[in-house]
Order: sequence, then structure tokens, then C-alpha cells
Amino acid sequence: MKAKKALGQHFLIDESLSRQIAYSLQSLPTCKNVLEVGPGKGILTQFLIEQGFPFKVVELDKDMVSILIRSFPDLHDRIIHLDFLKLDLRRIYNGEPFLLIGNFPYNISTEIIFKMLDNKELIPEVVGMFQKEVAYRFIAPHGSKTYGITSVLTQAFYHGEKLFDVGPMSFNPPPKVESAVIRLTRKENPITCDPKLFKHIVKLGFSQRRKMLRNTLKGIVKNPVLFEDKVFTLRPEQLSVADFEALTYKIEESNESGS
Repeated sequence: MKAKKALGQHFLIDESLSRQIAYSLQSLPTCKNVLEVGPGKGILTQFLIEQGFPFKVVELDKDMVSILIRSFPDLHDRIIHLDFLKLDLRRIYNGEPFLLIGNFPYNISTEIIFKMLDNKELIPEVVGMFQKEVAYRFIAPHGSKTYGITSVLTQAFYHGEKLFDVGPMSFNPPPKVESAVIRLTRKENPITCDPKLFKHIVKLGFSQRRKMLRNTLKGIVKNPVLFEDKVFTLRPEQLSVADFEALTYKIEESNESGS
């Protein structure tokens, strides 16, 4: 069965790496439900089965669904043949939390993380394979060249860490890029400011990342006196997640008070 470019398929063929990924979930003692996204032929699935906990898989490709059923007959009732991005995640385990894992299709990997953020109350941990450049963006520290919108929005709610890099020859067909596996663990103390305003400020700030924040945020600051704060002389990559949270409070309070 050949990989389909339209679905961003690159099948992992290294079983030792697959086992390592499957055993990288740390929250299993407290959260037993697991959802694998894009299982393909099941190289990761076999090691999830091996661990014996409740899990389901979601696979869009009907050919892969057929392969999974043939390879793992007992998995039949746990295969969700749908597009993950269109799923109501509350229905997967009847509102119970679950861990997310997968060799994520590269063409939707960022969207998968944004869906995770939209459903963060359900997902305490994610272990996933990404294009290396994309993976590093999620976990990049402030001040680095790769630090951006996805870094801030992800790190506002999750702690990220790189587990290991993966070369192209571990896949069939080999991708033209390097890959990396990362783990995202939901924070016990995430941001507490208005999440919509926070997201808006982050996106505006990075819309022209070479400019100071007083230029990119002038459209949402009602009182220009606020621009006397030195934070507005900085560029977005200079702000940590905590700095963006503090900035969100400042703008919100200033706009509400009109002073």
C-alpha cells in the first residue's frame, strides 16, 4: 500500500522508534484513555495494544482502516473512520479525558495541536511525531528565531520537551525533511488572563515581528498613555509567555478603566 501525498502520509518503519514513542506517555497512571491519530498500517498501534490500556484510533484513509482490521481484528470496534480535525472530541470517551499520540500527518500537524488547545481540558498530554522545524516551534524558548505564535499559544497551557530526532530513512517513503518527537504536558498553572484577548495580542504582536509592540498593538490600545510602559518598546520574540500574560492584563485593565 503506497503512501498518499494528499494525506501527508509517511509510514514509520523503525519498530524500535515506534516502541519508544508508544511508551513515552507519562500520564497513563492517572489517565487510562488514549487516542492515536493517523495509525496508518499500525506500527505504533501494536505497541499501544501491548501495553493493555483502553485506546482508540482515528484514521481517515479507508485503505488503512482495512489494513488495521486485518492486522488487529480485536481493534475493529475502536477504529474511528473520520477526519480528526472534524471530530467532536467530547464524544470519543464520553467526556472523559484522554492522551493523544501519533505519527501525525505533516500536512495537518499544526492544526492537530490547535485542536488540542481548543480541547485542552480533555487532553492532559500529547506525544507526537512532527516535521522537525514544526516540532521545534512548539517548544522554542523566547528570544530564539523559531519562537512565534504557535510557541506562545502552546506554552501558555502546555510544557513542551523534545524526546528525540528522527531521520528520513526511518520512514517509507522517506520525507524530504528531518522529524522530531515531542511531548506536551498540560500545565498545572496555565495563564489565567482572558484567553481570547491573549491570543489576539500574540497574533498581532507577531504579525510584524521586526516591529516594536507599540506599532503592532496600537489598534487595540485605547489609551495611548499605556505606551509609556517600556514593554511596548520590545519586539514580540523578546517576551516570554508570562510577559504576554502580563501585557494582556495591562491592556485589558487600561481599556476597561479608560486610563
